[in-house]
Amino acid sequence: MVQAIVTDIEGTTSSLSFVKEVLFPYAARELPGFVRAHGQRPEVRQLLDEARQVAGEALDDGQLVATLLRWMEEDRKIGPLKGLQGLMWEAGYRQGDFQGHVYEDVPRRLREWKERGLRLYVYSSGSVHAQTLLFSHTRFGDLTPLFSGYFDTGVGGKKETASYAAIVRELGLPAAQVLFLSDVRVELDAAAAAGLRTVCLVRGEGPEVDPGPHPVARSFDDVHP
Repeated sequence: MVQAIVTDIEGTTSSLSFVKEVLFPYAARELPGFVRAHGQRPEVRQLLDEARQVAGEALDDGQLVATLLRWMEEDRKIGPLKGLQGLMWEAGYRQGDFQGHVYEDVPRRLREWKERGLRLYVYSSGSVHAQTLLFSHTRFGDLTPLFSGYFDTGVGGKKETASYAAIVRELGLPAAQVLFLSDVRVELDAAAAAGLRTVCLVRGEGPEVDPGPHPVARSFDDVHP
Protein backbone atom coordinates (compact mmCIF):
# COMPACT_ATOMS: atom_id res chain seq x y z
CA MET A 1 0.00 0.00 0.00
CA VAL A 2 1.29 3.45 -0.92
CA GLN A 3 2.08 5.61 2.12
CA ALA A 4 3.85 8.52 0.40
CA ILE A 5 3.82 10.23 -2.98
CA VAL A 6 6.83 12.07 -4.40
CA THR A 7 6.06 14.31 -7.37
CA ASP A 8 8.10 16.05 -10.02
CA ILE A 9 7.04 19.59 -11.02
CA GLU A 10 7.69 20.39 -14.72
CA GLY A 11 5.22 18.51 -16.91
CA THR A 12 3.75 16.77 -13.86
CA THR A 13 2.15 19.28 -11.48
CA SER A 14 2.90 22.29 -13.64
CA SER A 15 3.14 23.34 -17.26
CA LEU A 16 6.47 22.98 -19.00
CA SER A 17 5.80 26.31 -20.66
CA PHE A 18 5.51 28.13 -17.32
CA VAL A 19 9.05 27.23 -16.39
CA LYS A 20 10.55 27.62 -19.86
CA GLU A 21 8.58 30.66 -21.06
CA VAL A 22 8.00 32.57 -17.81
CA LEU A 23 10.46 31.69 -15.03
CA PHE A 24 13.66 31.15 -17.02
CA PRO A 25 13.31 34.25 -19.24
CA TYR A 26 12.41 36.36 -16.19
CA ALA A 27 15.59 35.27 -14.39
CA ALA A 28 17.70 35.89 -17.48
CA ARG A 29 16.30 39.43 -17.86
CA GLU A 30 16.70 40.26 -14.19
CA LEU A 31 20.12 38.74 -13.50
CA PRO A 32 22.45 41.61 -14.55
CA GLY A 33 20.48 44.24 -12.63
CA PHE A 34 19.97 41.90 -9.67
CA VAL A 35 23.70 41.30 -9.30
CA ARG A 36 24.45 45.02 -9.58
CA ALA A 37 21.80 45.95 -7.01
CA HIS A 38 22.16 43.05 -4.56
CA GLY A 39 25.60 41.57 -5.18
CA GLN A 40 26.87 42.64 -1.75
CA ARG A 41 24.05 40.99 0.18
CA PRO A 42 25.71 38.10 2.08
CA GLU A 43 23.47 35.39 0.67
CA VAL A 44 23.90 36.69 -2.88
CA ARG A 45 27.67 37.12 -2.52
CA GLN A 46 27.96 33.56 -1.22
CA LEU A 47 26.11 32.18 -4.25
CA LEU A 48 28.25 34.26 -6.62
CA ASP A 49 31.41 32.97 -4.94
CA GLU A 50 30.16 29.40 -5.22
CA ALA A 51 29.42 29.96 -8.91
CA ARG A 52 32.99 31.20 -9.44
CA GLN A 53 34.29 28.02 -7.84
CA VAL A 54 32.17 25.94 -10.23
CA ALA A 55 33.43 27.99 -13.18
CA GLY A 56 37.00 27.46 -12.00
CA GLU A 57 38.05 30.96 -13.05
CA ALA A 58 38.74 34.29 -11.35
CA LEU A 59 35.84 36.11 -13.00
CA ASP A 60 34.66 39.60 -12.14
CA ASP A 61 30.93 40.06 -11.62
CA GLY A 62 30.29 41.07 -15.22
CA GLN A 63 32.09 38.00 -16.57
CA LEU A 64 30.34 35.81 -14.01
CA VAL A 65 26.93 37.12 -15.10
CA ALA A 66 27.78 36.17 -18.68
CA THR A 67 28.75 32.68 -17.50
CA LEU A 68 25.53 32.32 -15.48
CA LEU A 69 23.47 33.38 -18.50
CA ARG A 70 25.22 30.77 -20.62
CA TRP A 71 24.49 28.13 -17.99
CA MET A 72 20.84 29.15 -18.08
CA GLU A 73 20.77 28.75 -21.87
CA GLU A 74 22.33 25.31 -21.48
CA ASP A 75 19.82 24.42 -18.69
CA ARG A 76 22.68 23.46 -16.39
CA LYS A 77 21.67 22.00 -13.02
CA ILE A 78 24.16 24.00 -10.94
CA GLY A 79 23.44 24.71 -7.29
CA PRO A 80 24.45 28.39 -7.00
CA LEU A 81 22.68 29.19 -10.29
CA LYS A 82 19.49 27.59 -8.97
CA GLY A 83 19.91 29.57 -5.75
CA LEU A 84 20.21 32.89 -7.59
CA GLN A 85 17.22 32.06 -9.78
CA GLY A 86 15.21 31.35 -6.65
CA LEU A 87 16.03 34.75 -5.16
CA MET A 88 14.97 36.53 -8.35
CA TRP A 89 11.77 34.49 -8.65
CA GLU A 90 10.94 35.31 -5.03
CA ALA A 91 10.93 39.01 -5.93
CA GLY A 92 8.82 38.31 -9.00
CA TYR A 93 6.20 36.34 -7.08
CA ARG A 94 6.00 38.96 -4.33
CA GLN A 95 5.65 41.79 -6.84
CA GLY A 96 2.85 39.93 -8.61
CA ASP A 97 4.80 39.64 -11.87
CA PHE A 98 3.50 36.06 -12.22
CA GLN A 99 1.83 33.23 -10.28
CA GLY A 100 3.02 29.67 -9.87
CA HIS A 101 1.26 27.47 -12.42
CA VAL A 102 -0.31 24.18 -11.37
CA TYR A 103 -2.89 22.16 -13.29
CA GLU A 104 -6.40 22.35 -11.82
CA ASP A 105 -6.47 18.63 -10.98
CA VAL A 106 -3.35 18.93 -8.83
CA PRO A 107 -4.57 20.85 -5.75
CA ARG A 108 -7.82 18.89 -5.67
CA ARG A 109 -6.12 15.51 -5.74
CA LEU A 110 -3.33 16.60 -3.39
CA ARG A 111 -5.92 17.61 -0.82
CA GLU A 112 -7.75 14.29 -1.23
CA TRP A 113 -4.53 12.33 -0.79
CA LYS A 114 -3.54 14.42 2.22
CA GLU A 115 -6.93 13.80 3.84
CA ARG A 116 -6.43 10.06 3.29
CA GLY A 117 -3.25 10.26 5.32
CA LEU A 118 -0.74 10.03 2.47
CA ARG A 119 2.50 11.94 2.93
CA LEU A 120 3.26 14.24 -0.02
CA TYR A 121 6.70 15.36 -1.20
CA VAL A 122 8.26 17.22 -4.11
CA TYR A 123 11.46 16.24 -5.93
CA SER A 124 12.62 18.69 -8.59
CA SER A 125 15.86 19.89 -10.15
CA GLY A 126 14.85 23.40 -9.09
CA SER A 127 15.97 24.44 -5.61
CA VAL A 128 13.76 23.77 -2.61
CA HIS A 129 13.39 27.54 -2.33
CA ALA A 130 12.07 27.74 -5.90
CA GLN A 131 9.73 24.82 -5.27
CA THR A 132 8.14 26.40 -2.21
CA LEU A 133 7.79 29.73 -4.00
CA LEU A 134 5.89 28.12 -6.86
CA PHE A 135 3.48 26.19 -4.64
CA SER A 136 2.89 29.10 -2.26
CA HIS A 137 1.86 31.52 -5.04
CA THR A 138 -0.75 29.70 -7.15
CA ARG A 139 -4.21 30.79 -8.25
CA PHE A 140 -5.48 28.04 -5.93
CA GLY A 141 -3.79 29.64 -2.93
CA ASP A 142 -0.85 28.47 -0.85
CA LEU A 143 -0.40 24.72 -1.41
CA THR A 144 2.73 24.31 0.70
CA PRO A 145 0.83 23.07 3.82
CA LEU A 146 -0.09 19.97 1.79
CA PHE A 147 3.54 18.84 1.52
CA SER A 148 5.60 17.10 4.17
CA GLY A 149 8.93 17.94 2.53
CA TYR A 150 10.92 18.87 -0.56
CA PHE A 151 13.96 17.45 -2.32
CA ASP A 152 16.25 19.02 -4.92
CA THR A 153 19.51 17.94 -6.52
CA GLY A 154 21.17 18.22 -3.12
CA VAL A 155 19.97 14.64 -2.65
CA GLY A 156 21.40 13.70 -6.06
CA GLY A 157 20.55 13.91 -9.74
CA LYS A 158 17.07 12.93 -10.85
CA LYS A 159 18.39 10.35 -13.30
CA GLU A 160 20.35 8.52 -10.59
CA THR A 161 18.93 5.48 -8.78
CA ALA A 162 20.91 6.43 -5.66
CA SER A 163 18.91 9.66 -5.35
CA TYR A 164 15.64 7.79 -4.97
CA ALA A 165 17.20 5.34 -2.54
CA ALA A 166 18.35 8.33 -0.46
CA ILE A 167 14.85 9.82 -0.51
CA VAL A 168 13.33 6.54 0.62
CA ARG A 169 15.81 6.34 3.50
CA GLU A 170 14.89 9.85 4.58
CA LEU A 171 11.18 9.04 4.44
CA GLY A 172 11.75 5.95 6.56
CA LEU A 173 9.44 3.83 4.43
CA PRO A 174 9.89 0.69 2.34
CA ALA A 175 10.52 1.71 -1.26
CA ALA A 176 7.42 -0.19 -2.42
CA GLN A 177 5.27 2.12 -0.29
CA VAL A 178 6.49 5.24 -2.13
CA LEU A 179 4.97 6.36 -5.46
CA PHE A 180 6.96 8.65 -7.77
CA LEU A 181 5.19 10.79 -10.38
CA SER A 182 7.07 12.26 -13.35
CA ASP A 183 6.83 12.87 -17.08
CA VAL A 184 10.43 11.80 -17.76
CA ARG A 185 11.08 8.13 -18.42
CA VAL A 186 14.73 8.11 -17.34
CA GLU A 187 13.68 9.51 -13.95
CA LEU A 188 10.96 6.91 -13.63
CA ASP A 189 13.40 4.16 -14.61
CA ALA A 190 15.82 5.31 -11.89
CA ALA A 191 13.04 5.42 -9.29
CA ALA A 192 11.79 1.97 -10.28
CA ALA A 193 15.33 0.60 -10.03
CA ALA A 194 15.36 1.84 -6.42
CA GLY A 195 12.14 -0.08 -5.78
CA LEU A 196 9.64 2.80 -5.88
CA ARG A 197 6.29 2.55 -7.60
CA THR A 198 5.94 4.86 -10.59
CA VAL A 199 3.38 6.60 -12.77
CA CYS A 200 4.22 8.54 -15.93
CA LEU A 201 2.24 11.76 -16.48
CA VAL A 202 1.44 12.29 -20.15
CA ARG A 203 -0.37 15.63 -20.29
CA GLY A 204 -0.10 16.12 -24.05
CA GLU A 205 2.11 19.18 -23.74
CA GLY A 206 5.51 19.64 -25.33
CA PRO A 207 7.54 16.76 -26.78
CA GLU A 208 5.93 13.33 -26.93
CA VAL A 209 6.50 11.45 -23.68
CA ASP A 210 7.82 7.88 -23.77
CA PRO A 211 6.35 6.13 -20.71
CA GLY A 212 8.24 2.89 -21.32
CA PRO A 213 6.95 0.20 -18.94
CA HIS A 214 5.48 2.67 -16.46
CA PRO A 215 1.72 3.10 -15.90
CA VAL A 216 0.36 6.19 -17.66
CA ALA A 217 -1.86 8.97 -16.29
CA ARG A 218 -3.22 11.92 -18.26
CA SER A 219 -3.78 13.89 -15.05
CA PHE A 220 -3.67 13.35 -11.30
CA ASP A 221 -7.27 12.15 -11.59
CA ASP A 222 -5.88 9.03 -13.29
CA VAL A 223 -3.48 8.31 -10.42
CA HIS A 224 -4.86 5.83 -7.89
CA PRO A 225 -2.37 5.25 -5.08
